Amino acid sequence: MAKLVADVVIETLQNAGAKHCWGVPGDTLNYVTDAIRRSEIDWVHVRHEEVGGFAAGAEAMVANRLTLCAGSCGPGSLHFVNGLYEAHRNRSPVVLIASQVTSDELGFDFPQEVDYKPIFDTCSVFCQEIRTPAQARRVTAMAAQAALSKRGVAVIILPVDISKAPAPDEPDFAVHLSQPVTRPSDGELDRIAAVLNAGKKIAIYGGSGCEGAHDGIVALAERLKAPFAHTSRAKDFVEYDNPYNVGMTGVFGIDSGYHAVSECDTLLLLGCDFAWRQFYPEKARIVQIDIDPTHLGRRHPVEIGAVGDIGATVEALLPRLAERENRTFLDDCLKRHEKTVEHLNERAQVGRGGAIHPQYLTALIDKYADDDAIFTADGGSPMVWVLRHTRATGKRRTVVSLTHGTMANAMPQALGAKKAFPDRQVISLSGDGGLTMLMGDLITAVQENIAIKIAVFNNGSLGFVELEQKVEGLLDTYTDLQNPNFAMVAEVIGIYGRRVETAGALEDAVQAWLAHPGPALLDVTTDRLELVMPPTVAASQVFGTALYSAKAVIGGKGKDVFSLLKDNFLK
Repeated sequence: MAKLVADVVIETLQNAGAKHCWGVPGDTLNYVTDAIRRSEIDWVHVRHEEVGGFAAGAEAMVANRLTLCAGSCGPGSLHFVNGLYEAHRNRSPVVLIASQVTSDELGFDFPQEVDYKPIFDTCSVFCQEIRTPAQARRVTAMAAQAALSKRGVAVIILPVDISKAPAPDEPDFAVHLSQPVTRPSDGELDRIAAVLNAGKKIAIYGGSGCEGAHDGIVALAERLKAPFAHTSRAKDFVEYDNPYNVGMTGVFGIDSGYHAVSECDTLLLLGCDFAWRQFYPEKARIVQIDIDPTHLGRRHPVEIGAVGDIGATVEALLPRLAERENRTFLDDCLKRHEKTVEHLNERAQVGRGGAIHPQYLTALIDKYADDDAIFTADGGSPMVWVLRHTRATGKRRTVVSLTHGTMANAMPQALGAKKAFPDRQVISLSGDGGLTMLMGDLITAVQENIAIKIAVFNNGSLGFVELEQKVEGLLDTYTDLQNPNFAMVAEVIGIYGRRVETAGALEDAVQAWLAHPGPALLDVTTDRLELVMPPTVAASQVFGTALYSAKAVIGGKGKDVFSLLKDNFLK
């Protein structure tokens, strides 16, 4: 019996390393799901395709392998868009099989017909329709190779009549992956070394491109006596076992990281494409190394921009650098870091009157989580708390929505990470707004037996939006959330659920929740008035918050203003 095109597509993707396909079955996808049924790829049935996109992206990122998702024609595949934007901006190698109405009806406004290409072109490295059975092997192999080599989403558009057509008997098109060693030329390295050797107050700022280069960058910081600040995305790769680490800068950063980058006279950017220009130094010589040439100088003017893998570049650069003796700037930054961490730890305690600070919840989760735990966190304040109040160990992973900045990512990404590593602890730090946006897929954790742990930061509001409004001097508007008892909802679905409303009961509850063998949800009522404080507060932000306070008092919210000031500024 001849293979169908659907069989060829799935066989090619399986040979490229795919183990799971996330999606919702449906009419035009039926031959694809039947091919998956007969393959070694496992189908993971979600309730909403957006969840499948988030989950596939997280699996692909933490497992570093090709992961699939598949949708039916029209609305089915369109539902993936936000999850795939997140996956693409996280550089996760994902292939979407977007099934399409029959070819004869394309262009005639047939029910559920959607022109996918202009939509998915914006969030993919490859988007191509299989127009004939003879193209199936080639297009599928190209899609997998693009996703893996360019690190992003690839989309295969597959009309249903093509999917069920016999595939011609022809040689396989294999996926070829090369791992070249890339570094700047000797001349560029000499120029970079000259700038660094001339510096007096040198800082290093590392991004996710530092993955796999930990020992080299620590040796580089030692040679230059340079404080090492890092982006949020680099936390897992550079923070642990690094005596030169001074933390993050940027909106979610801390004072010591901000100080190191803003006060240096020479800044070395390693594998980072940090977007917020106001956090770059005003007057410093800047050298940037990145594997992507288009990233060089696109955020801030740089003196030297060079292309290279960070590990290989640092290895070639080290012999060219003079050993520095002066530690004045480094020691100042390290002392600031120590004080900053002390202050963060103070906030990670029980609040006044027994209120549960969200930092306290996060610190307890960090305390009892495994050394190789995987954390996911919703966009907004849970993302800040996980970045500030969990420890990197060299084995842990942190998955958050930084570049895309979406809500509702944490629980779905936890599903994907747990599917990738079923024997590791996977913990979702979910906001109440984020969780309720895609809460239906709690059922997926039960149906697919995916034992994730979900902590709900239940403050009854869209907390980060509320903060943004206050900083702008606006009254908080439309941010209230009328939440159910999430623990009871979890129990009805079939998940272990527990609710905590007092700080004294929290530590035991966290231990029991993490120890539960199956999926588990911890619903914690956290302090709504706890602010996410940036590393530096601009005058405009002070004015905005003061203006909010005046408006709030006039509007009858004086008690809230007093609590806000007392808990965040007067301690």
